[in-house]
Amino acid sequence: MSQTITLYVDGACRGNPGLGGWGAYIIMPEGEHKLSGGAKLTTNNRMELTAAIEGVQFCPVDAKLIIWTDSNYVKQGITEWIHGWKKKNWKDVKNPDLWQKLDEVCQQRNIEWNWIKGHAGHEGNEMADQLANKGADDFLKDPNAGPAHEFKKKKIEDDWILDDPFGFDLHEKEEDTDHIEHQVVNSIQHPHIKITPQEKNIHGPRQLILDTETTGFYFQDGDRIIEVGAVEMINRKLTGSSIHIYINPEKPVGDSVEVHGITDEFLADKPKYQEISQTLFEYLKGAEIIAHNASFDMNFLNMEFERAGFQKLSDVCQVTDTLAMAKNKHPGQKNSLDALVRRYEIPARDRTYHGALLDAEILADVYLAMTGGQVAFDMDTLSQDSQNSDQIQHKAHINVALPVIYALDSELEAHEAWLEEIAQKNGEPSIFAKLG
Repeated sequence: MSQTITLYVDGACRGNPGLGGWGAYIIMPEGEHKLSGGAKLTTNNRMELTAAIEGVQFCPVDAKLIIWTDSNYVKQGITEWIHGWKKKNWKDVKNPDLWQKLDEVCQQRNIEWNWIKGHAGHEGNEMADQLANKGADDFLKDPNAGPAHEFKKKKIEDDWILDDPFGFDLHEKEEDTDHIEHQVVNSIQHPHIKITPQEKNIHGPRQLILDTETTGFYFQDGDRIIEVGAVEMINRKLTGSSIHIYINPEKPVGDSVEVHGITDEFLADKPKYQEISQTLFEYLKGAEIIAHNASFDMNFLNMEFERAGFQKLSDVCQVTDTLAMAKNKHPGQKNSLDALVRRYEIPARDRTYHGALLDAEILADVYLAMTGGQVAFDMDTLSQDSQNSDQIQHKAHINVALPVIYALDSELEAHEAWLEEIAQKNGEPSIFAKLG
């Protein structure tokens, strides 16, 4: 009887196009295999496809493969769209070389393709994502190195979840290191709190681009938060730090599952808000919170923190609403997050279901584009270069006499009559008359 093998495949790209990586986490009866690799100038879709190709190629031909990917592009492409592409001889198909290669390696194989929600805390998908980022990092260090492969045999090991369910021993071990981030130590207090440390040491005011998912629209009627995601930005640069938490709302999610795809069963073992409130409050406080329709998120967060015995988050954070910014910048137009993604040509991500961390990452791109675009120059480097330069730059001064156009007497009289009409309607002088 042939063996059954489970694969989790994923791609990552820093810029689209940009430095990319792919990862395949393969679970066989005899153990786990971890494959990864990278490319200098590529796209996320190409890395997703490469991960699938490398993963399938690695497995025996006679094995049944159960493949999980968070890319609908890959899943639907190989199971649905590819038949039409073949009929038109791959005309107008993007990445035809990789699609043909994937089709080739899948021939005569028993493969079950499945989609999984990315960045949703699933262990296999998270591992594939880590491998993809490792592939990009390894390629950056040594572009000539081939794909990396790590094999781990199955063996009976101590399970810290059973032996140390609250992570106390792990907590003490982590605290002994000199370079651990304080916030990451706090997150170990509960395994369902995921905080990533800063990858870049940047100084300046913190901005946290944030999103929440909830059981409904009305915090006044008992709806609760079920997911919080936020990414950190300093000086218009993402630092790599983020927080992501799923929360048991202590009530059914109801029809909201159609929006976010998060089920009651999934949330059953997640922490209640009281359990994560201290860590979340410490991470958020003092930062500028940037959210789309911020009043919605802040009302829920304020309510949840007050229920947990904390002060309102809005009392310790500045709040910026990107929806209000968008309405002011694009009056009369659609200003949903999806509409802004299309308007600013932000690289598309799969949003079959809304996810707090995914939406926060998308909103970060939108915010940068809406407030002037991503800064293409390294301002620190430019400042240093200008200080080291021997050339003296002189600003050009141009004196231009600007014309002054005065109102006609008839226009002044019409304006006074208009002010008087406003005063009669409202029973008091208008603000314009007061200023005058």
